[in-house]
Amino acid sequence: MENIIRKGIAFNPEQLNQFDILSKDKGYKNRSEAIRDLIRKEIVEESSTDPETFMVGSLTLIYDHHAHNVQHELTHIQHHSDSLIRSTMHIHIDEHKCMEIIVLEGKVKDIKRLSDMMIATKGVSYGKLVLANSRVQ
Repeated sequence: MENIIRKGIAFNPEQLNQFDILSKDKGYKNRSEAIRDLIRKEIVEESSTDPETFMVGSLTLIYDHHAHNVQHELTHIQHHSDSLIRSTMHIHIDEHKCMEIIVLEGKVKDIKRLSDMMIATKGVSYGKLVLANSRVQ
């Protein structure tokens, strides 16, 4: 069993009620796990501001594959950044729209640079990068 340290947290009644509702809605079994999850999220958010931190992430792109050269441009960018890319998934949403999910691993500055370049590609209508620190427990 892992070593657990217990600490008390003070809430006003309204905050505690709102937190309990939120925790229940999200499926947490208890307050402790909900609070630990919030803390982990903040640690990841903070570590993602350091450009030298090693992280993993997923980049989601939606684009019209009929748009001028968009697939070619995205493929070209990926081929020049293959050291960061761990996996990709391509999904046909409808006759025109595609979704691409790219799993990335490397320094924050490199992941963000690549993601920004791909999101800014002409024809991409939506892009979002989500970073995670695999070392946060």
